[in-house]
Amino acid sequence: MKSDTSLAGRPLARMDVASVGAAIAAAQRPSGEIPWCEGDKTDPWDHVEAAMGLSVAGCHEAARRAFVWLMDTQLPDGAWHAEYRDGVPVQERRDPNMSSYIAVGVLHHYLVMGDRGFLEWTWRAVEAAIDFALSMQAETGAIHWSLNPDGRVDPMALLTGSSSIYMSLKSALAIADILGKTRPRWRRGLRRLGEAIAHKPCLFNMTKSRYSMDWFYPVLSGAVTGEAARKRVERYWRKFVVKGQGVRCVSDQPWVTVAETAEFCLALDAMGNTPLAHIVFQWICEKRYEDGAYWCGFTVPDMTVWPEERMTWTNGVMLMAADALYGLTPAGRLFRHDFWEDRLPDLFAAR
Repeated sequence: MKSDTSLAGRPLARMDVASVGAAIAAAQRPSGEIPWCEGDKTDPWDHVEAAMGLSVAGCHEAARRAFVWLMDTQLPDGAWHAEYRDGVPVQERRDPNMSSYIAVGVLHHYLVMGDRGFLEWTWRAVEAAIDFALSMQAETGAIHWSLNPDGRVDPMALLTGSSSIYMSLKSALAIADILGKTRPRWRRGLRRLGEAIAHKPCLFNMTKSRYSMDWFYPVLSGAVTGEAARKRVERYWRKFVVKGQGVRCVSDQPWVTVAETAEFCLALDAMGNTPLAHIVFQWICEKRYEDGAYWCGFTVPDMTVWPEERMTWTNGVMLMAADALYGLTPAGRLFRHDFWEDRLPDLFAAR
């Protein structure tokens, strides 16, 4: 399926989609691995985020090679190591959030391309990754943070990570439904995790409330919707948002990050506040280098760009936000809450 990745003539849009995609592709290894930037580490979550950006930009073969790398490096238990350099694991703990995010990337690529064969080809990897993540679910519904190299489970739980896993579980269930497969255990796990995120914040005992992702990821993932989502966004707006600039990574630091701002735009669009998402997106559209690649972050009010590297995942999520707001591909609705109400109605009918 051919995608229209041009923003020419669209109101208030100032992104060179092809250049942003090229910035990601330039960092990709021949194996398909996508590090943070040239010479830096690779983690599976950000690798998938960058691959999703490639799909939006029309770099479909490069995106497919990213999934080849994931399938080549998946461990027997369905997980991936937390960090690699040139394909060699250098941080050997196994993170259920990083591992399960393949499901979001696979569904996203399918929505862009319409290729059922791609779902069939990646199914075993997705299935194993989701089974690993759910093996780390506590009785409370929260997901334990990590499996250490010695096999010990770290019992801490992250709100941001668990919210991301919620999105991964939804995506995996959507893939299963398309392929005619039933996974009742996944549905039960999703319900329990959603209840924990929405109603039991005390379960997430690795405190990250200073970080903006803890603020908006429950909304971005769809675990918090409707009026609860609106109230959550309003409650902490002043804590994290620098008007006219973007979203702070950490509330008590003068550092706005482009990736968090783009993800927040996705969250606003997901909950139906698309006009505000457009406004926030315009704040960061010009935060880029001459080659079109986006800054990672910048300090306020002095506007010092830091760090200076062109992060693949930052460029990936900028493309995803543009897709959501300007309809570049059929995957632009992936994070919208109403998309999931239609896709998995039985899971959301009681809300």
